[in-house]
Amino acid sequence: MIARSLPLPLSALIVLVVHAAPPLLAEEQGAGGVAPPRINPAVEGLYASECASCHGDRLEGGALGPSLLQLPFSHGESLEEIVGSIADGVPAKGMPAWKAVLSGSQIERLAMLVLERQAGFTYDSADPLDDVLQVPEKPIPSEHHSIKVERMAGDLFFPFSIAPLPDGRVLVTEKTRGLSIVEPDGSRSAPIRATPRVYDDRSYRGAALLGSGWMLEVALHPRYAENGWIYLSYGDRCINCNALSRRTGEPVTMLAIVRGRIVDGRWTDEQEIWRAPVDTYLTGHNQAAGGRLTFDDEGYLYFSVGGLSQESGIQDLDKPYGKICRLHDDGRTPSDNPFADVPEAMHAIWSLGHRNPQGLAYAGSTGVLWETEHGPRGGDELNVIVPGQNYGWPMVSMGMWYDGKPIRFAEKLGIEFDSRMLTPPVMHWTPSPGISSLVSYDRDLFPAWEGDLLVTSLRKKTLVRLETMGAKITSSETLIEGLGRFRDIEVGPRGELYVLVEVLRPTPPERGRYDGSHLLRLTPGSP
Repeated sequence: MIARSLPLPLSALIVLVVHAAPPLLAEEQGAGGVAPPRINPAVEGLYASECASCHGDRLEGGALGPSLLQLPFSHGESLEEIVGSIADGVPAKGMPAWKAVLSGSQIERLAMLVLERQAGFTYDSADPLDDVLQVPEKPIPSEHHSIKVERMAGDLFFPFSIAPLPDGRVLVTEKTRGLSIVEPDGSRSAPIRATPRVYDDRSYRGAALLGSGWMLEVALHPRYAENGWIYLSYGDRCINCNALSRRTGEPVTMLAIVRGRIVDGRWTDEQEIWRAPVDTYLTGHNQAAGGRLTFDDEGYLYFSVGGLSQESGIQDLDKPYGKICRLHDDGRTPSDNPFADVPEAMHAIWSLGHRNPQGLAYAGSTGVLWETEHGPRGGDELNVIVPGQNYGWPMVSMGMWYDGKPIRFAEKLGIEFDSRMLTPPVMHWTPSPGISSLVSYDRDLFPAWEGDLLVTSLRKKTLVRLETMGAKITSSETLIEGLGRFRDIEVGPRGELYVLVEVLRPTPPERGRYDGSHLLRLTPGSP
């Protein structure tokens, strides 16, 4: 194993902790994919034996203690503050200190239980069915601008990404169908022919879609109007192509990136931009494949590679898992990449230690590269990506594992580390919002939002505006909530916003529950 990071004390970044914040709250495994294991019943049993007599069986409150579902709390509502209240007690109000009776892990699990119940979900529950998209008839008010919501297209099947074109059309990827074009009037083309192959031998675990060989991100070259280049990330898939596949008899998969052009409904002029060595391909599913793409002002391409639902290899510089990478637009490796002089390393690596990247956005006004990623049970993150930095997974997390136990993969994998050498998130959420894609808004159609981040979530079903000051977050505002699971967001050529929204509805088992997805257009409402 080879790994390297640049020193950065934890105090060097200002961390804005938004634990029980209304804007965002939780998703399943992390990607919008694998449903996690059921909560360890010991957590519920611990609450029942130690807490219910005062606070009620369902946290509703009792004769001796207040409701744990009603805010505000007198002594703080973040995870750390609730942990402190349980550990130290509130002697003036008759609550004993529990730190002499319960372990730190038990106290943290109880605090997490309180936050999850406040959010109205448990980790062994599925998202509720929505049946149909309820588009608001009137503009939605917000602090600076009202927002008109229009349905541009519907009945999308497992969509993942959008890329607005200069002429008002929108490119859309659907994981198991490929790439298509939505016209301004909402009509949709047939899938573009001759793109990289996608596979539709999907299966389900509850409501979660499982599969590999999916189409993922679509993005335009910064000079698309001149050169017509379109970039695609997808799950490249093969069978009997490496030792793992030959041993298991199963297909293996890994993220790949190509670029090409669309001519008369056909993908042409394809060029390979990045492909990992085939011996790094893994069995499993593409939920945690990463695959988000963005460009900076100098034309460099950045892309995310997920941990693929595993922990090993993420700290290894000769493995692609859990990395943000940087290339020239034609796939060449820049000589100034942070690990370009490490012989055994993958020279495209820009940063490491990422779990399940969901969003990647470059802010042209500040030169900051932002990234969102899923934590396990709690600990979804917003990161500022700095070259050469190590963001800590799987050694540390702001969350815990799904059974309520602490993250201890470093011990299991034999990784020694100094936490002072790891880069903390700028912002993190517990419970998890199922944080999804994001954009940096740089147009003048919504002028008061210029320079802000617009961040989406899946399970909490929110679109949130984060006001930025350089690489810091100064405030947040929920713009939209409850429409559906926000999968992707992009800015159109005139400053309008396009969002992909997944709506869960009852369908035949062979179709899954996500086939009610829609492309929405957001514009300013009438004054």
